[in-house]
Amino acid sequence: MSGLLNTSIARKVAMALSGLFLITFLIIHVIINFASVISADTFNELSHFMGTNPVIQFLMQPVLVFGVVFHFVMGFVLELQNRKARTVKYAMFKGSANASWLSRNMIISGVTVLAFLGLHFYDFWIPEMVYKYVEFSPEDPSRYFPELVHKFESPVRTGLYVLAFILLAMHLWHGFQSAFQTMGVNNKYTPAIKKAGMIYSILIPFGFIFIALFHHFNH
Repeated sequence: MSGLLNTSIARKVAMALSGLFLITFLIIHVIINFASVISADTFNELSHFMGTNPVIQFLMQPVLVFGVVFHFVMGFVLELQNRKARTVKYAMFKGSANASWLSRNMIISGVTVLAFLGLHFYDFWIPEMVYKYVEFSPEDPSRYFPELVHKFESPVRTGLYVLAFILLAMHLWHGFQSAFQTMGVNNKYTPAIKKAGMIYSILIPFGFIFIALFHHFNH
């Protein structure tokens, strides 16, 4: 029993750490993307640096991809584990009395966010890999801004991005606080952490939404 408990705790901690890692990545990502609203040249410069720096491309990028896959796989594993651990039938389980809707449906928002990441990879990461390592096209430092704007010309694709980021906000709302609780942070700083999580869960996703809508309506 002790071994199983330790395994369960280890999985939750591993998922929390991977979630916090991805939270950090989102901050960097939204800052770079927001530059496209301010200046096309600045966005091109930042994107060119990120796209050509060997440390980012061959060290941080693989770690990021692994982190994304690991986080969601671990989420599914823990969800299955939690379902098996229930000693009462689901029909008799009064989830709303013990947990919020978000905490009880993290798997739903997680699957939706994962589907969005698939679209995002299809829109940006895969074309980038093809451009660099399949076609071996000469590097054009000014290509990033037009490519970004082009993706948000379609109202359907823009709508999908907006919906996905709303669901991401919901996922982060619970996930941010849950990650720190799993790490054992439960002290006088807990209220501040919860407030920071609420601000982050709104500010970052809606920053992405603003970027998508800005380019859709202005180009």
